[in-house]
Amino acid sequence: MPDTTPADVSGLAQIALTVSDVAQSTPFYRDAVGLRFLFAAGPNLAFFDIGGVRLMLAPPEGRFTAGVSSVLYLRVGDIAAAHSAMKSRGVTFANEPHLIAKMPDHDLWLCEFRDPDGNTLALMSEVRPPQPA
Repeated sequence: MPDTTPADVSGLAQIALTVSDVAQSTPFYRDAVGLRFLFAAGPNLAFFDIGGVRLMLAPPEGRFTAGVSSVLYLRVGDIAAAHSAMKSRGVTFANEPHLIAKMPDHDLWLCEFRDPDGNTLALMSEVRPPQPA
């Protein structure tokens, strides 16, 4: 009988994102997107912090192809301000911040952009309505 004991998974530690040129992508993520650069491991790996989760940029290995990945949703408090700041630093957005869904306790807003390899990322903001006084 297989062991059904739950794994002791306590959170997401790191995301690997395939890029064609780590040296080209590093300034995009550091300077244009504004992620905190942690360190480089040789010429082919760069690490950033996204709210306690590490983002590792690495070149393609085997059958993996740059630009074909999951979407990274970057949580921001003020989507309009983040969009404006990143746009001023050269990030090209596919769309403006827009309402995706009205939830019971917040409105969900998104806007998408791509990195130099075509990987899709999005800014995401959960906007809470003002509380009555």
